[in-house]
Amino acid sequence: MPEYSLPVLVVALIAVFWLFSWIKILNEYERAVIFRLGRSAKAVLNPGGQGNGPGLVILVPVIDKIVKVSLQTVALDVAPQDVITRDNVSIKVSAVIYFRVVDPVRAVVAVQDYLYATSQISQTTLRSVLGQVELDDLLSARDKINQQLQRIIDEHTEPWGIKVANVEVKQIDLPQDMQRAMAKQAEAERERRAKVINADGEFQAAAKLSEAAQVLTQHPVAVQLRYLQTMREIASERSTTTFFPLPMDLFAPLLQAFSKGGDGKT
Repeated sequence: MPEYSLPVLVVALIAVFWLFSWIKILNEYERAVIFRLGRSAKAVLNPGGQGNGPGLVILVPVIDKIVKVSLQTVALDVAPQDVITRDNVSIKVSAVIYFRVVDPVRAVVAVQDYLYATSQISQTTLRSVLGQVELDDLLSARDKINQQLQRIIDEHTEPWGIKVANVEVKQIDLPQDMQRAMAKQAEAERERRAKVINADGEFQAAAKLSEAAQVLTQHPVAVQLRYLQTMREIASERSTTTFFPLPMDLFAPLLQAFSKGGDGKT
């Protein structure tokens, strides 16, 4: 074997590894953007020419530079923000934003770091939007506020090739005095509803008693039957005292006699 065969073999192996370093494989959820001499950018085509989908990508050594971009949906936590609502209540609000890259070229070229940029625009939009609503609306109409946040953030990130799918207000931290005030308000509201329900029940019971009295007045026999039923209920109980309900009509002549006697004396 010649003496120079070993160095040549080493150089050949290094060259092979160097050439293979310019062969890239894209996963199903990945796309790549190639920069050629730093001036042009385009989505890399796979060898089969099926668009910028996943597969094998062969680059030109030294000339090409590749940047991989994931198309998976990203769940980005928005750090808690100090917000003063429209009714001057200081709160801390955190949120989560779901977005994905729809244009890899713009996501690489139009913005330096699309993850950081999306996070910053989400924070500023969260403070701006929640500062224009009242606390009651924030607590009761959260879905509407989420939709408004999603629309505004999506408008800002659209030039970067970013599509915002959803924005959710995750947590709202209220001051302790505000929590106590809201608890008292909720308790007072529950008491009010209980009193209204009780008063409504008494009103309905009085109306039914009034109807029953009218029926008994129109049918005196029904009054007697009611007396007999009451006697039966009393007799069925073990009691040493017995009450005899008597109709007032029995005492009407006696009351009239006393009334006339009193008039004669005068």
